Amino acid sequence: MKIIRMLSLFLLLFLLACSAGCGQNVEEDEGYHIYYLNKEITKIISKSYEPAAKEEDTGAMIQEFIQKLTSDSGDVDFFKPIPSYVQVLDFTLEETLLTLYFSSEYSSIDSIEEALARAAIVRTMMQIDGVEYLSFYVGDSPLLDKSGNPVGVMTNDSFVENPGEQINSIQTAVLTLYFANQKGNGLVTETQEIHYSSNISMEKLVMEHLLEGPESEDAQTAIPAGTKLINVSVLEGVCYVSLDAGFLNQNYNIEESIVIYSIVNSLSELSTINKVQISVNGDTNGVYRDSFRFDELYERNLDYMAE
Repeated sequence: MKIIRMLSLFLLLFLLACSAGCGQNVEEDEGYHIYYLNKEITKIISKSYEPAAKEEDTGAMIQEFIQKLTSDSGDVDFFKPIPSYVQVLDFTLEETLLTLYFSSEYSSIDSIEEALARAAIVRTMMQIDGVEYLSFYVGDSPLLDKSGNPVGVMTNDSFVENPGEQINSIQTAVLTLYFANQKGNGLVTETQEIHYSSNISMEKLVMEHLLEGPESEDAQTAIPAGTKLINVSVLEGVCYVSLDAGFLNQNYNIEESIVIYSIVNSLSELSTINKVQISVNGDTNGVYRDSFRFDELYERNLDYMAE
């Protein structure tokens, strides 16, 4: 049975690779581009564009690109990523984080179209000098994914290299995860080879597998049972993890340091992450149990490894 499953997986990967190779890639010239959806709503495509605003005027560039993303392209093969019934109410730029605020109608966009539209918007806006990260709000609330979790901060790396054609491709990764030992007073590592959708960020993948627990009987999940992941994002090497209130349901058989560094050490195995901040429902006030402040940034610490 295991051999059959592996053969099926290899066949799926082969078919996906073939379909991606046979698809039309976006060929781009140098300079700026506006990204659109193709008429079948299966991938994003681009058109060269020469902005009227000066490159150094970031605010004007943002406004001009928003106007292009909400306007008809003049070509029936290029669909604007922001539908006519959706409005961009406002935007803010804090340091290098651009936040776009959409009207409530954004939530009614079909899920596949929305994923493509989001990729097109992010790729378009990321070309602007001074914009390195984007976040989306619908009204006053962060954009949620289909599971009801905030999408969080996005970059070009949040999407597959060739959006649309590989938007749900299957990839393989090996994760190094830190779980509690059976006594709850030390950390043990476990490597897991996993197959995942290319649209899931690695930091989210790590957190999901920490919550699912170890495969080995010699380890146990350090995070309190019933805890749910609200959001996880990375900004300038810092990973921000927001868990729900279930994280406060204590299992005193596991030491508090083991809980914290199960998360911190696992995420720090990713090359993009140097420090980790943990919050409950996005709130960084307070202390976890007795010693670990939520407003602190924590780095990898191997002192808690079980002997």
